[in-house]
Amino acid sequence: MAVFGTVFMPQMALATFVNDKWTDTEFVSADSIQLHPGAHVLHYSSTCFEGLKAFKHEDGSINIFRMDKNIERFAQSSRLLNLPEIDKAQVEKMIIDIVAKYASEVPEPPGSMYIRPTHIGTEASIGKAAAPSASSMLYVLLSPVGDYFAGGLKPLRLLLDETGMRCAPHMGMVKSGGNYASALPPILKARAEVQADQILFCPNGDVQETGAANFLLIDGDEIITKGLDSSFLHGVTRATILQIAKDHGMKVSERDITVDELLERSAKPNTEAALSGTAAVLTPVGTFIHNDKEYQVGNGEAGPVTMKLRQALNDIQWGKAEDTHNWLVKVPN
Repeated sequence: MAVFGTVFMPQMALATFVNDKWTDTEFVSADSIQLHPGAHVLHYSSTCFEGLKAFKHEDGSINIFRMDKNIERFAQSSRLLNLPEIDKAQVEKMIIDIVAKYASEVPEPPGSMYIRPTHIGTEASIGKAAAPSASSMLYVLLSPVGDYFAGGLKPLRLLLDETGMRCAPHMGMVKSGGNYASALPPILKARAEVQADQILFCPNGDVQETGAANFLLIDGDEIITKGLDSSFLHGVTRATILQIAKDHGMKVSERDITVDELLERSAKPNTEAALSGTAAVLTPVGTFIHNDKEYQVGNGEAGPVTMKLRQALNDIQWGKAEDTHNWLVKVPN
């Protein structure tokens, strides 16, 4: 497979919000959009997006995973950025129709079709720094993907950062491009200086999330992760993994966890840590870096519970296990 997210289907689904209403959906070329240089998004970052996947099952059917949750979050992000209210039914149809159009291009497992709905403010006005865009564009891109981590599934190295934040606290639950941009400088610095794969942002010792994924600590039969608030992204994969863990009889603790507790628990031989996300799925963490010292998580390898939960999620997505929670939506032929 090509590098994750660099190959796109030739067309995308697109609709625009003008004159206080949404236009009908069109299929247009995916390699360009028409945008005024003064568009609100280019100056004031009125943009949000989603990431979800479609999977090919052994019977040839194509199934989209947890689309309802992603559309709900998409609507929430749009609302919190004061973008025009999306039409959730229209967005659902846009996603299903564009996936159906390229059903034959959905890769076999372990690949999938990554789906990227995007909403941007388009009003040409550079005088609206303190006002929302009255018009917008919503499009759905498709990208066939393999593994997010080019080097394969190996335990990651995380730098624990107690001074910085991924984004402004009130923006954490918004899936906006600016949040990712603001996290880039410390991540690149950590890669260069201590060969970290990612930063785990822990402002004032409060363990939150990495630059692009939620964080989970696994201690025996218990999963510990920060309780939902506005400071970090409410991951759909995070919620899915927690439900699967409950289905397997595990204890789920959604609460605050400090860096001190994290390092203390990680020293135990049966402790595991992982990152969850649509792209990352569930990826093991083997090392924490804190105050110029390295701390091995458990035995430093991909732990059995992490791999069991990852496989359980994959089995549902690929149709190899029963979808007891109705997470999959079958795409019409």
